[in-house]
Amino acid sequence: MSNNGKSNVDGLIDAYFEKPKRTTTWSGFPVKDIYTPKDIDGMDYERDMPDAGKYPYTRGIHPDMFRGRYWTKREVTGFGTPTDTSRRLKKQIEEGVSGLNVIRDNPTNLGIDPDHPLAEGEVGLVGVSLCSLKDMEMLTEGIPLDKVSMSLICASCPAIIILSQYILIAEQRGISPAKLRGTIANDPLHCRYCGWRPSNPIDLSLKLSVDIIEYCTNSMPLWNTAVVNSYDLRENGVNAVQEVAFGLAMAMAYIDGALKRGLNIDDFASRRAFYCSSHIDFFEEIAKLRAARRMWARIVKEKYGAKNPNSWKFRFAVHTAGCSLVPQQPLNNIIRIAYEALAAVLAGVQSLHSCSYDEPIALPTEESQRIALRTQQIIAYETGVSNVADPLGGSYYVENLTNRIEEQAARILDEIEKMGGMVEAMRTGWLDKEIDKSSLEYQKEIERRERIIVGVNAFASPPDKKTPGGVHRNPAESEKEQINSVKELKVKRDDKVLRQSIGKLREKAQMGEGENLFPTIMDALRAKATLGEIMGTIREVYGYSYDPLNILESPF
Repeated sequence: MSNNGKSNVDGLIDAYFEKPKRTTTWSGFPVKDIYTPKDIDGMDYERDMPDAGKYPYTRGIHPDMFRGRYWTKREVTGFGTPTDTSRRLKKQIEEGVSGLNVIRDNPTNLGIDPDHPLAEGEVGLVGVSLCSLKDMEMLTEGIPLDKVSMSLICASCPAIIILSQYILIAEQRGISPAKLRGTIANDPLHCRYCGWRPSNPIDLSLKLSVDIIEYCTNSMPLWNTAVVNSYDLRENGVNAVQEVAFGLAMAMAYIDGALKRGLNIDDFASRRAFYCSSHIDFFEEIAKLRAARRMWARIVKEKYGAKNPNSWKFRFAVHTAGCSLVPQQPLNNIIRIAYEALAAVLAGVQSLHSCSYDEPIALPTEESQRIALRTQQIIAYETGVSNVADPLGGSYYVENLTNRIEEQAARILDEIEKMGGMVEAMRTGWLDKEIDKSSLEYQKEIERRERIIVGVNAFASPPDKKTPGGVHRNPAESEKEQINSVKELKVKRDDKVLRQSIGKLREKAQMGEGENLFPTIMDALRAKATLGEIMGTIREVYGYSYDPLNILESPF
């Protein structure tokens, strides 16, 4: 007998005649048996889905897409000390990545130092600690900064400090900021929904984000000034339509801030990007990204009046959906990741991170991250899908779904606009309620078995006693080493020079919205100020506590 009381033969018969119980996409769009030309009535090819490289870029932002250049193959890395992470980055280079992707730890993202009383246990745990200029120097030791594309994943308010560290290290090596290629995440508004609300007040988030946009626009022509992170919102449980609408609305909030600062839309729009999820519903994810590309082109051209075609292009990175992965039967995650990465490529991604199968359990091991990279390489070099731009373009189903996602996302955008924009939607708590409502419904559908998760609510097996391939463990002494390092830095530096630089930073911050803080932050870093000291000083000027966790008082 089987576990459900049926005989094995009965179970076999049921399996033979089984058919889908859910006939909607994961975002709830009803799906018909078959799609025909009638399902795309009213579509005009030149207006709605012209050749790749033509406005509104539904089919891709480049005429030849991956025949011209593959997407950038990245794998997110960060743990332990900067030296620990640097070793992994060099290993990735050996394995064939085409861009580097560094993520910071939680204390860094909060804007506190490793020696903070509440930082212990978190230093270097889920990212690398980047407290000082010395940390950035160790992280990038031996890496040719003028020859690599570096993605710095720090989206919160301290992003301006992380980027300043990177620029200063490059300058120490004789490399002009104008030659640096890469991206700073720089999306502090979204961080309010990812566990870091106390360190990302709305007004300060907008101010520091615009400082980055302005500085990079004037000094770093090859650098992406921000990546609007709709991926993290998706990880909170929103659906595909909400991911598009909320991401575009946040992008518009930053544009409005930059325009208010006096920048011209065509000066900075071409160096902005998006960080999107590629979830498990294959065709919906492809349609979602095609719809977002078309919507963004029209928003930037028609709403903001951009004249440069490069400003209209929706350039996006993809992170395969971490929330779709489960610790049960973890090797199944390799299959999920492969389909999600393939969807991203078929949608025309510019930069891709494939999750590692063990991420629901721990940080990736070298082996699991190698498999994630090999997944991208197999898609690129073996499957043939990169030979044609938008190979699914013209599919009645994909085009219909693209239209439906755009229509629903546009309705949400209109609702947000009527509230006064995304900032007001956040201030009033509307966005919080929408995220919570969507997340709760998603979980209920799993519990009701309306959504089948293989190995979780169907086809389960006894828990694994160990993870295939082993589990990543941070080096035992890394945290203590990092805490001692910052303590030593604070003891040995020139206190008079430090206090002068902090005083200058406070003075400049008091000058308000129009004063770009990049130069004084760099001066403070040269004086060996730490990330927590710089961030705390700026916070105080804006009327917030020096310490976002309300433990420490300012030493200045």
